[in-house]
Amino acid sequence: MPPVKLFQFRHSPFCEKARLLLSAKAVPYAVEEVTPGVGQVDLFRRSGQRQVPVLEDGDLLVAGSVAIARHLDSRIPDPPLLPGDAQERARALIWENWADTTLAHGARMALLQAVSRDSHLRKALLPQATPAPLRDVVGAFPGDMISGVSQLFTRAGLQQLRHALEQLTTLVANGQPLIGQRHCVADVAVAAQLYGLKFPATADAALAGRGVPGIADHPLFEPLFAWRDQFYGAMGRGDQDPAPSPDQNHHG
Repeated sequence: MPPVKLFQFRHSPFCEKARLLLSAKAVPYAVEEVTPGVGQVDLFRRSGQRQVPVLEDGDLLVAGSVAIARHLDSRIPDPPLLPGDAQERARALIWENWADTTLAHGARMALLQAVSRDSHLRKALLPQATPAPLRDVVGAFPGDMISGVSQLFTRAGLQQLRHALEQLTTLVANGQPLIGQRHCVADVAVAAQLYGLKFPATADAALAGRGVPGIADHPLFEPLFAWRDQFYGAMGRGDQDPAPSPDQNHHG
């Protein structure tokens, strides 16, 4: 399979899912950063899709992490992203849907809340091309000027997320795949949504190891993030992601 290109937002967990899918299939790929706003308009002209990830495979554009997973499985059947057994396959699809919806919502809200309170995170999550003076301005903004998410994500919402993560930690404490003996799309989807709760080594150096207070730094969740990091190793993920393509500015 020739090299492909992934249109992405660097720190989107769904783009992280796409990168993990590509690594699982050992597919060489380039990345192109899409700047929110103008870059999305340009992407829409090409693909009919404003949201990322979008995978460019020759003349084909595949939008969304679920569609990318199915596309890669059809192009490169081995190793499979979905189990061959019908019941295990159904469990994998349920896991993927839960991770992409319920877990994704809780993780996103928790990270936004953390970002509204932490100027370091605000600056580190800006696009790499952001000029240093603008980074400093954004970092200096009072949190309540940036987001009202602290009021939107209630204590009950955070407790629900923590409860789900506690159960997940119990499930993966033995270091094994979520389903059967082989990693599959269930592991990919769950690991990707843990991205912003505690940023892995593949994130920027300013982010690696940081995340949501009370989760990223809580001993209770250490086995969960250790499982995530072990899974990254099994997928052949190094400490750094591919560099953006030279023509990335065409999309922002």
